Amino acid sequence: IIYGMMDITNMAQGEFMLVGAYTTVLLVNKCGVPFIIAILCGTAATALLGYTCDRIIFRKLYGRSLDSIVVSWGISIMLQQIIYIMFGPDIAGIDTPLGSFKIGNISYSWYRILLMVIAASVVAALAVLFKNTKFGLHSRATMQNREIASTFGVNTYKMNSMTFMLGSALAGLVGALYAPLMGLTPTYGTNFLVESFVTVVVGGANPLAGTVLAGTGLGIVDGSLSILGGTFVGRIGILLIAIVSIRILPKGFSGLVDKRRR
Repeated sequence: IIYGMMDITNMAQGEFMLVGAYTTVLLVNKCGVPFIIAILCGTAATALLGYTCDRIIFRKLYGRSLDSIVVSWGISIMLQQIIYIMFGPDIAGIDTPLGSFKIGNISYSWYRILLMVIAASVVAALAVLFKNTKFGLHSRATMQNREIASTFGVNTYKMNSMTFMLGSALAGLVGALYAPLMGLTPTYGTNFLVESFVTVVVGGANPLAGTVLAGTGLGIVDGSLSILGGTFVGRIGILLIAIVSIRILPKGFSGLVDKRRR
């Protein structure tokens, strides 16, 4: 969403996930807040962080994709170090809720099934938001032609701030939801950096169709190769697929979708 709307590649998105995860876990462990409420708080905290970063830093980088990569990379390092100074090299996590079930000799978590449902629901909600609301209309107008949208009365700076806040909130939501499934360290967000960056590049500028197609395709490749050869082989596989995809589809899956529409 941030890349498609603002032409900003946010390399700190993993650290926004880190903020959402840490906020959720600390509220559950230290304050006794129910897990669901803690998730909402983690999402809100990350949305506020994203809005602040946009108003202070990224507002000066609209349309400067290469500069945004360097600046956001610096923000990611800064957030990692702040978390390390405040909470140390790791913190105690929370147990995975809902238990598990077995199919033959294979055990699988009900919570992971729930995450699939939540992911599909979030994508559906975003589709409704962008297609059937005033915010969606203005955001699509800003994405297609910022100058003309501005002449029609759309506050493009406000749209950018709201968009960055929405993208940050989604990162915080993912971090909060995924917190029970892996250890929490200051480098938590880097575990998702390769997959998320490649998904954005392969998906292209369309924040829904491109992301869904790229995420699904790369997820199948990564999952299949990781089962066969391990995590390293899976990551090499998605990088190779990304190189081939960019060569065949320079504008990503978004370009293919737009071409089919025309």
